[in-house]
Amino acid sequence: MPDYKTIGFIGLGVMGEPICRNLVKKSGKRVLAFDLSAEPLARLRADGADVAASVADVIRQGELLFLCLPSAKHVRAVFEGDGILKNARGGQVVVDLGTSSVSQTRDFAGQLQAKGAMWADAPIARTRQAAQDGTLSVMVGTTPALYADIEPLIRCFATDVTHCGDVGAGQVTKILNNMVLFETVNALAEAVAVARHNGVDPKLLLDTLSKGSADSFALRNHGMKAIVPGVFPERAFSTEYALKDLSYALELASDAGIRIRGAELIGAVLQEAIDAGSGDAYFPVIAKHIDRA
Repeated sequence: MPDYKTIGFIGLGVMGEPICRNLVKKSGKRVLAFDLSAEPLARLRADGADVAASVADVIRQGELLFLCLPSAKHVRAVFEGDGILKNARGGQVVVDLGTSSVSQTRDFAGQLQAKGAMWADAPIARTRQAAQDGTLSVMVGTTPALYADIEPLIRCFATDVTHCGDVGAGQVTKILNNMVLFETVNALAEAVAVARHNGVDPKLLLDTLSKGSADSFALRNHGMKAIVPGVFPERAFSTEYALKDLSYALELASDAGIRIRGAELIGAVLQEAIDAGSGDAYFPVIAKHIDRA
């Protein structure tokens, strides 16, 4: 493992808590955690983590800091004020595990570089169960040297770790991963709705598609485990979060002068589900609203 004595961790939500727990159990390092919610802090303290008093406290004590926050807005909140930029020191490393704006990522990396600190974007993919099992996929944007340094720590909670390029490249890759996922889930939702109304059992449909060229991770997980049984819990990857991530893809395309019509369509579908009251539900809930329509 790299020679970091204290690993800071900010953001103990659905994904952050199990990721942090895996670091506590596998890294052999002191892990100092912070969140606005007391419950995950208490659970992690019981598992061996130390608890920080504030964001600034984590930054002052940790040589490497992991962020696992819901959006670019939340990352900005811990970067500014009495946060990362003010308290960062030379040689410190910040690794952002969330899906965030590419332009903001590169901006923050530049500001830290001016202080002699380093930023890596390392957005995570896969499910809450994968976070618990330590089998996430992580897409990293940073220099080759820093990637080599932080990869062993990332492998405490991930089985697939890919160096995608310089700062921002991890975010680009993850954003496009999510864009493709959302469009695929929408196709599955439409297929299930049409099958149901034409006398074909949705479970049979997806079981059959899984044996052919339409098979996918989305089909076997989002389709079979959410769309077919109609299970769309809260505190999973919500429709609001999905639309937030999609907005980053639309921003990238716009900056490149490219129109991505499929992404525009799924954006409208997600917004319709939010307007119908499903903003906090697991995003395959779009199937429920397609079927109603």
